Amino acid sequence: MLKSSLRRIYLSTDIELDCCVVGDPSNPAIIFLHGFPESHRTWRHQLLALSENYYCIAPDQRGYRGSSKPKDVNAYTADKLTADVFALADALEVEDFTIAGHDWGGAIAWSVALNGQPGGMNAQWAGRVTRAMIANAPHPAVYQRLLVSDPVQRASAQYVRFFRDPACDAIVDGGGLLPVLEKIWSWQKPEAMDSYEYGELLAGWEDRAAATAMLNWYRASIISVPAIGEVVEVPEWAAVGVPKLTIPTLLVWAMEDKALAPSNIEGIDELVPDIHIERIADCGHFVTWEKPEAVIAAMQNFLAHTN
Repeated sequence: MLKSSLRRIYLSTDIELDCCVVGDPSNPAIIFLHGFPESHRTWRHQLLALSENYYCIAPDQRGYRGSSKPKDVNAYTADKLTADVFALADALEVEDFTIAGHDWGGAIAWSVALNGQPGGMNAQWAGRVTRAMIANAPHPAVYQRLLVSDPVQRASAQYVRFFRDPACDAIVDGGGLLPVLEKIWSWQKPEAMDSYEYGELLAGWEDRAAATAMLNWYRASIISVPAIGEVVEVPEWAAVGVPKLTIPTLLVWAMEDKALAPSNIEGIDELVPDIHIERIADCGHFVTWEKPEAVIAAMQNFLAHTN
């Protein structure tokens, strides 16, 4: 079991993050980003395995657990969440790194990689991100296109419309995040998660400010989720001029994900030419702890064969 005291990291973005840091700082760095509705512990198995050869950094991102929780929805836009990652690297004196992400953390990992690859979109950060490892998080442009064209993916994403509904706030006020998940997904303890880890999750979800902040990630996103049957066009940002990600990229995809259809990996090599796809059979969305050994093996192989 991963047991590591969290470090409080003060960022130049005026955010404070609780951060799990394991491994030798002289080794190549990997920054791990968790998704909704978890924490750095999403990566508990991978952190243990990879910290033997890598400097592993896993924050509780803004809005989660003990980290800073700005109240303004606009504090959770992708540009600010991306800036946190580079500010975290600066605070830990890490110049270049591999970015890893799952779920919402994967969405931000795509942004970090696109901004920080050599010749990236942000000149201040360009050249600092050498590789990307992403688990069950679709490329934002591919996902947005599918939300318009793929009825299966659109239907699977309707929960986002519910999370954005102000009516959720009253549910959160009454009981934190758990009642929201019970209402939309009939949430129960996952079989693959032990009681200790589930207790850690529940403790974080009881914090009303954290629960609201988690929902604010969805509310601040530019992703448009049309209603079932609604006729819409693909937003311009996802339709034309989408920059390519050229650094080596591992995409781990659990094939039984109920929220993200396998169509998200079809044709992705057009936008990510140096992509390595690892399909994980008989596994749902939370692949990092549902099939930890498969994810570790995929990451170790990818890291060993890329620079």
